[in-house]
Amino acid sequence: MARKRTDAEQQVADLLRTARKSLHMPVAFLTRMDGTTQHLEVVDTRVPVLVQEGAEVAQETSFCQKILDGELPAVIDDVRKHPLAMSLPSARIPRIRSYVSTPVTLSDGSLYGTFCAFGFTSDKELNQRDEALMKVLASAASVIIEPQLRAQQRRDAIDGRLDPLVASGGPTVVLQPIVDLATGNRVGAEALSRFPADWGKGPDVVFEEAHSIGRGHEVELLALRRAAEHLATVDGYVAMNVSPQTLLTPEFSALLHTLPLPRVLLELSEHDPVEDYDALSSALLPFRAAGMRLAIDDVGAGFSSLRHIVVTDPDVIKMDRSIVSGLHTDPVLHKLVESLVTFGHGCGVTVVAEGIETAEEAVALHGLGVDLGQGWFLGRPGPPEALRPVAAGPVAPPVPAPRSGLLIG
Repeated sequence: MARKRTDAEQQVADLLRTARKSLHMPVAFLTRMDGTTQHLEVVDTRVPVLVQEGAEVAQETSFCQKILDGELPAVIDDVRKHPLAMSLPSARIPRIRSYVSTPVTLSDGSLYGTFCAFGFTSDKELNQRDEALMKVLASAASVIIEPQLRAQQRRDAIDGRLDPLVASGGPTVVLQPIVDLATGNRVGAEALSRFPADWGKGPDVVFEEAHSIGRGHEVELLALRRAAEHLATVDGYVAMNVSPQTLLTPEFSALLHTLPLPRVLLELSEHDPVEDYDALSSALLPFRAAGMRLAIDDVGAGFSSLRHIVVTDPDVIKMDRSIVSGLHTDPVLHKLVESLVTFGHGCGVTVVAEGIETAEEAVALHGLGVDLGQGWFLGRPGPPEALRPVAAGPVAPPVPAPRSGLLIG
């Protein structure tokens, strides 16, 4: 049974039929040329037994390659006039006697392949007008082909990066301390994924790309398993990021069943859309009942976080660094943080500030009642052995201003 064509392939087939009928030829086809092989990708023919989609021809012995090389003309009304053409395999099987070919080029000027038609008899009526028609149709075909080609190239590039990463067990996971702003004591740590530096891509981009080709769950789960491994080596809680899509998978549920849930803080990003809040809440219910806490991440970076907060009733909200950076000198940010703290505490929620880079920011946040913080000022991401132990005993009273040694994770 023949493979069903994609929409793009059918559009190209329609162009080939136009070429075939206009030239009064029995066969028209689109090829992709990879340097060694000519692939017949789309064929419109009255003789499918002789010429079929998916067929492959050695590129160096094809009519198309000889035309591209300038050794044969683009319009051949009688193959028998050209000894080189008659020496090619296609002059015998399927006994080509007339031929028209034009290159298919992409927007960057690169060669994709050729747009061709041929007949089994000579045709003295073939002329340059027929070549011009083929060029127009080939140009239209390239517009149809290119988006699909670029999408496949993008997918291949992403797969090429992910395959060795997955084979090695997933990304490296480092820990960044989360501290009590009133005392400077570490209470937990966030697990952060790190990918090869030569990729030149941040974690958010890598996960987004993985999801775009259907591999997001696979990569996220590997990162979560590596994050969970740190629970055996560090004290305090470990915050783990997960997308709503991955959260609903059976594999994620199975992973949670193996963890000490009271030490897990699950973070949902503000940026990730939630398609079904009821399903999300139902999936989380047994784990939250067993002690796992839920955080909404990146609060303040957009609007969807408010919806997340209202519907999911989280235990923690984490303010995005975009509203933390410079709040000590920006009255608008200062007021926004103050409002979020009032809102969070009114709902019985712990408020965490991310991206704290200066002592002034830490002091301002503490003064506004923010409970916990993380950022380079408090401790950079690193291996678990670099973390200070979680402080035991009573919490010290709040400090009004920074001093030496304060707030270091």
